[in-house]
Amino acid sequence: MGKAWLGLGANIGRPRAQLLEALRRLDAHPDVHITRKSRIIETDPWGKTDQDPFLNMAIEVETALGPIDLLDSCLMIEQAMGRKRDEKWGPRLIDIDVIAFGQSRINNERLTVPHPHAHERAFVMDPLEEIAPSVVEWIRNQANA
Repeated sequence: MGKAWLGLGANIGRPRAQLLEALRRLDAHPDVHITRKSRIIETDPWGKTDQDPFLNMAIEVETALGPIDLLDSCLMIEQAMGRKRDEKWGPRLIDIDVIAFGQSRINNERLTVPHPHAHERAFVMDPLEEIAPSVVEWIRNQANA
């Protein structure tokens, strides 16, 4: 089993309920187990600022999946919950990002970890700091390398 850290966010519909539903679905996956979760925080939108604030959180998972399979599982949960990818940085019913996978550096057409802008985004780093300060330090070091 490996460890990974995911960032979750939502700002349309019922964001708190959607975050909780995403957690339920992730933890119900036979190869994913949530081991830590941050509190839910409200943050201003990033990138496209003319939209409602987001609710965000971070979780740590133990998983038997590889990084791409974990990503695919997250995308399938988003789709099953009704996520539409209409607008870059636009409103989200649910967003589940793979922020880090162990201390692996991955950069391919499907996945980049650590997440390339994580170190610039308080909505990622603040909840992650709450549950995994050493991962936050590693991400910042990777960004400065």
